Amino acid sequence: MNQNVSSPVAGDAWTRVAERVAGQHWPAQALYVVATPIGNLGDLGLRAWHALQGADVIAAEDTRASRTLLDAWGVTTPLMAAHRHNEAAAAQAICERLAQGQRVALVSDAGAPAVSDPGARVVRAVREAGFAVVPIPGPSAVITALMGSGVTTDENPAYAFAGFPPSKAVARQRWLRSWCALPAPVVMFESPHRLAATMADLLEVCGPDRLLTVARELTKRFEEIATFPLGEAAAWLAADAHREQGEFVLIAHARPGQEADDEADPRTDALLDALLETLSLRDASKVAAKVTGLPRDVLYNRALARKNS
Repeated sequence: MNQNVSSPVAGDAWTRVAERVAGQHWPAQALYVVATPIGNLGDLGLRAWHALQGADVIAAEDTRASRTLLDAWGVTTPLMAAHRHNEAAAAQAICERLAQGQRVALVSDAGAPAVSDPGARVVRAVREAGFAVVPIPGPSAVITALMGSGVTTDENPAYAFAGFPPSKAVARQRWLRSWCALPAPVVMFESPHRLAATMADLLEVCGPDRLLTVARELTKRFEEIATFPLGEAAAWLAADAHREQGEFVLIAHARPGQEADDEADPRTDALLDALLETLSLRDASKVAAKVTGLPRDVLYNRALARKNS
């Protein structure tokens, strides 16, 4: 980009917008739920910056991590801890501050508080106490990955956000079968030390032809977004040692024609019913997949539903 952002014109524009934002309505006795950068310090919004500047205290998931961001932006507002291990006590303390007429900002380590991060309990407590909650939108790893993958369309914008898979293999495969049977892309987070195992389980559950998008180090210098069939996932990971480093968003694409596959077929249901009389759910779905040619994860969920009913 050739634009000189330090030019007087750019500086004047920043000042004008900052003054307009400062002149907006900033109610006291309110909790400001503020989205913060997921990696790039430059992604803090102007409205978010003003909310952090104007708060009497900032409730942070990790005060040390948040202090790095605040120092970079010249924010000197005091911090208090509000993480998953003290969230009930933090919610009470925040409500007490609001009752005194203070403004409180709530942030997580990165991204949107209360979305796969601590904060929801605080938000509920504040709302139940009758105080205002003001969400300040901004960076989101989920939305960033969707933007970079092109996995949704304006004709079909649906997707499912599943969060982190379970850490144990059996529970993770059961979890993946449930989520990946949905007729929509499924967005999930994963940590570096479980990435290979989760990819292997996705291959087992979804088959080698299902597309996977891996988005790593989003908004950072070594950002990478790659899409490939699950059958190629292990080779992609092994091709570069750096690919096992960083923070990951995984998107399991919806299978082409998945909506049609999921429609009830009496013949398939009858086959599953017969198989379930003598076989386990897993074996019944495996045999039914060989007979019908339908994906095993879809058949597993149909068999599970019929067994429960």
